[in-house]
Amino acid sequence: MSARLVQRPGPAASLVIRGARILDPIAGIDRVGDLVVRDGVIGGDPAGLEEVDGTGLLVVPGFVDPHVHLRTPGREDTEDLASGSLSGAAGGFVAIAAMPNTQPPVDDAQDLVRLLELAERDAVIPVGFIAAITKGQEGSQLTEAAELAELGAVALSDDGRPVSDAAVFRRALQYQRLAGLPFTLHEEDMHLSGDGCMHEGPVSARLGVGGIPAVSEAIAVGRDVLLAHYEGARIHICHVSAKETIEEVRRGKAMGVRITAEVSPHHLLLIDEDCENLDAATRKMNPPLRGRADREALIEALIDGTLDCVATDHAPHGASEKELPFEEAPFGVTGLETAFAALHTHLVRTGRMPLELLIRRMSGDAARVLDMPEPTLADGATANLAVIDPDAVWRVGADGFRSKSSNSAFLGDELTGRVTMTIAGGQIAWRT
Repeated sequence: MSARLVQRPGPAASLVIRGARILDPIAGIDRVGDLVVRDGVIGGDPAGLEEVDGTGLLVVPGFVDPHVHLRTPGREDTEDLASGSLSGAAGGFVAIAAMPNTQPPVDDAQDLVRLLELAERDAVIPVGFIAAITKGQEGSQLTEAAELAELGAVALSDDGRPVSDAAVFRRALQYQRLAGLPFTLHEEDMHLSGDGCMHEGPVSARLGVGGIPAVSEAIAVGRDVLLAHYEGARIHICHVSAKETIEEVRRGKAMGVRITAEVSPHHLLLIDEDCENLDAATRKMNPPLRGRADREALIEALIDGTLDCVATDHAPHGASEKELPFEEAPFGVTGLETAFAALHTHLVRTGRMPLELLIRRMSGDAARVLDMPEPTLADGATANLAVIDPDAVWRVGADGFRSKSSNSAFLGDELTGRVTMTIAGGQIAWRT
């Protein structure tokens, strides 16, 4: 059994990028020179190929996102496989994994097969699909995980609706031995979260908005760490937001639990004080933006490897939904087109994080958490790469979005660093 990542067929890329910085931290490549792509494969004779001036540009292994929402089926008005995959390509992503909380949820073989067929028709970069842990994501009846794995599901998740019944979750972990798929988990104690819609703290109290306490996330992670340890299972923690959660992840790793964890750009760069304007379009997400100490802890944990990778939790919503009062608007922000630029601007260029480490966390490390192919610039590999102008300055939203939705956490911000070309699965998926 192996995960299937599919994209629409297209011509293989053949070109040579001249004089760029070629950077692949995992493969140990860092040089200024030429990179050849012939017939979709890295390396070979550059004779007769299109030449691209790479002076001042950066060529890196393409990014991988283990956590996106493509809204198909059911909400194609906000995103579909074509627009979502193009949004990923514009951000330098060469593979993405879509969550199953669609309408209806992806919880059986027919749903998964249909999505794979659609991706083979519409997706400009390889897309994998995560299936539900429980039927309808209702937390009671397990899906046929072994069958879904056989068909090529990337992972299992009830994202957005955590499996609250510990006994059901334990059975799911036991079934994991047959299916072999990692579980990617939205961690939240829904009883503690209640009707909250931003971080519980002084800001929520001042604004009079219901809060979601950080312990809601940490307690759920603590339970699942213990169950995974008991069952010898494998879990991946989605969008870590709180310093208490980081400690639970560290504890799990110290115990020998097969646990990985991700963090989203908005949690690395924004805090609850940024919610003062109550702009749901750019500031309402779940988990919510936490406090300053949480943000600092997240950055350090990403650097030291407690948090394994970056994931965007790309969550498109229609403008009319996000224009509702803060308490009523849906959770979620987009992220595929801004992830690298935002982190490059605020972490790399400020000296908080080395460029090489950011590339690792967005590329090979992100692929590894769900056993997706790791992009590399080594000769003989299928071309999965991003070409970046690290000095390009641009304003988010000024030229629109490739996504159907514009609810970006960084809308209107000026960022530095922009993807000029993405080659995914050996095909040119994006080019400015």
